[in-house]
Amino acid sequence: MLDYILLGAIQGIFEWIPISSEGVSVLTGGFLRLRGNLVDLSLFLHLGTMLAVLIYFRKDWLKIITLKDKTLLKFLVIATIVSLAIGFPVYKAARAVQVGAGLLALTGLGLLFTAYFQAKKKKWNLSDNKLAVVTGVLQGFSVIPGFSRSGSTVFGLSLVKENPGEILRLSYLLSLPVVLAANGYLFLKSPGANISAWPALIAAFVVGFIFLHLLIKAAAKINFAKFALVFAVLCFLGAVVEFLI
Repeated sequence: MLDYILLGAIQGIFEWIPISSEGVSVLTGGFLRLRGNLVDLSLFLHLGTMLAVLIYFRKDWLKIITLKDKTLLKFLVIATIVSLAIGFPVYKAARAVQVGAGLLALTGLGLLFTAYFQAKKKKWNLSDNKLAVVTGVLQGFSVIPGFSRSGSTVFGLSLVKENPGEILRLSYLLSLPVVLAANGYLFLKSPGANISAWPALIAAFVVGFIFLHLLIKAAAKINFAKFALVFAVLCFLGAVVEFLI
């Protein structure tokens, strides 16, 4: 049980930063000699951090469900449809291919340019719909092993958005429907396969909620250029970790 709790805690930390939580969870699971498909187990643990997103941003979800924030609803719907349309075939084609290190480094490079342009007060001219499509495409490709979902979506959103807290909020809200869809697929493929990992699920939720709160608070205290720079450095560190894995 302690092994599963440790694995869940790791998911709760790495889900929010641009170092692939899937890659780190698979590596940790192998080190702990856990049984079963470790990639599927990692996706299962995303349910814990998804619950953290659902509760932490409960006011946003309430506005979405009651149609009080139709702009946010439209953004999430467009981005999710694009993500699923791209993500499923990529998932089928790339599960055995480890190409995440290069893509993560590329994301870091993009964030470096973003930090520079934001420091110079330059913005991309994208409508909300176009931004949703761009972010959805990037999120769709994050099913590739080692390619960080948070890193890619933060990069996409940072092309237009300036507030770090708003960027993180949108990035994490986007994760919920995709995680639900991915786990729905896993359940249909193999019902009950990861049910013994429930301690990890609880740990992912508790640690994830705490770390999410700390990250959102920290983001509110720094300017955008510094925020993008920090995430770029994390992307490069993640690329090194993925390369070594």
